[in-house]
Amino acid sequence: MKHLAQLNIGRLLAEPGDPIVAEFMANLDRVNGLGKRMPGFVWMMEGSGEPGTGNTETKIDGDPRFVSNLTVWEDVESLRRFVYGTLHARFFERREAWFEVMDQAHFVMWWIEPGHRPTLGEGLERLELFRRDGDSEAAFGWGRVTEGTA
Repeated sequence: MKHLAQLNIGRLLAEPGDPIVAEFMANLDRVNGLGKRMPGFVWMMEGSGEPGTGNTETKIDGDPRFVSNLTVWEDVESLRRFVYGTLHARFFERREAWFEVMDQAHFVMWWIEPGHRPTLGEGLERLELFRRDGDSEAAFGWGRVTEGTA
């Protein structure tokens, strides 16, 4: 049985350390820690390990305001429970307080073999496929899994 990888990227309204994004940054460890304890969680791309930094040092295109979250889950339902059924949902609902509204897709999922640890580069390639082709076997969003065709 395959595992589900997901990449979510965003561009902060200000650089980490700026008061505008302080509440978000202060809760990264709490929300990420919750995710790691969820049933069905498999793996998360880790940052430096410094408290309150998440993956902010993993810059996309050298931009310190671009942040990413790359995780692996046993199945879609495990990820869905975390995203929409936990404390994470409260932060997700307030994302516009800390993140720019992106004019293109910033979230993608794809199936991987158990034990594989995707790289940020791999995730960005999947995101580009999704942006270019929409839902496919190689890269898909919530719409495809809601229809039950992932």
